[in-house]
Amino acid sequence: MKKLTVFTPTYNRAYCLHVCYESLKRQTSKDFVWLIIDDGSTDNTEQLVAGWISENEIQIRYHRQENQGMHGAHNTAYRLIDTELNVCIDSDDYMPDGAVEQINAFWELHGGEHVSGIVGLDSFTDGRIIGTKLPENMKRSTLFQLYSKHGVIGDKKLVYRTELTREYPYPIFENEKYVGLAYKYYKLDEQYELLLMNEVLCCVEYLPDGSSMNMLKQYRKNPKGFAFYRKELMKLPFASSLFKFRQSIHYVSSSLTSGNRNFMKETPAKLLTLLAIPLGVMLYWYVIRKTSVT
Repeated sequence: MKKLTVFTPTYNRAYCLHVCYESLKRQTSKDFVWLIIDDGSTDNTEQLVAGWISENEIQIRYHRQENQGMHGAHNTAYRLIDTELNVCIDSDDYMPDGAVEQINAFWELHGGEHVSGIVGLDSFTDGRIIGTKLPENMKRSTLFQLYSKHGVIGDKKLVYRTELTREYPYPIFENEKYVGLAYKYYKLDEQYELLLMNEVLCCVEYLPDGSSMNMLKQYRKNPKGFAFYRKELMKLPFASSLFKFRQSIHYVSSSLTSGNRNFMKETPAKLLTLLAIPLGVMLYWYVIRKTSVT
């Protein structure tokens, strides 16, 4: 059995998915499976992938489902993956030629049940590291501590043990398509650290139709998902009061957007949420003014 699954959630990305495919064909190690989760595409993604499967250049698994959003596609991927490790490479991203070989070799040397996986680097397509590198003098850390304590900024690439990623599934809210993926990662931080690997594992291009480029609209259209995410972050035992207060502001805003009048009863941090109400109301009106739901 192969060690690593590269999984790619995709929705109407037939026009760019070939870039990811070509990068996987160039991998110096073929010890991986490419799992494509087609989240209800209406373009020619299915026919495109069928042609790639017939080429038999790499091992490809294809799964089509009704549109659930990125987090729903992740739920499906984690349910289907049967390799020890997995890494998500989005449909508008690609892997450097040696990334699979580096991941597998690094895990063979340092991995095991004492850690949740590996955190590596993302870069832009021109080679510039996104944000900062990882601390050179550290071998392991939680994801939360990297950002909150050690000054790391920017997107990073996460490789997780598959048995762990089946835990803490993302909830699906009716008529919503977004829940913050970091919910799962921070829950795993409560139990494990990640191995630090200062190598570029993914090359990223932020396309105009990507979720990261449309966050305010996501915020407006998916208030229950955002409220859930902020509420869960308020529960983190290792988070500071300031961090939890910021989550409370967003929780209030998203609760107002969803029309949830019981948000004070449901919050895990009642005092912080009470104090956050004025700023939460301001954020709510800011989002309403800046966005429209279509």
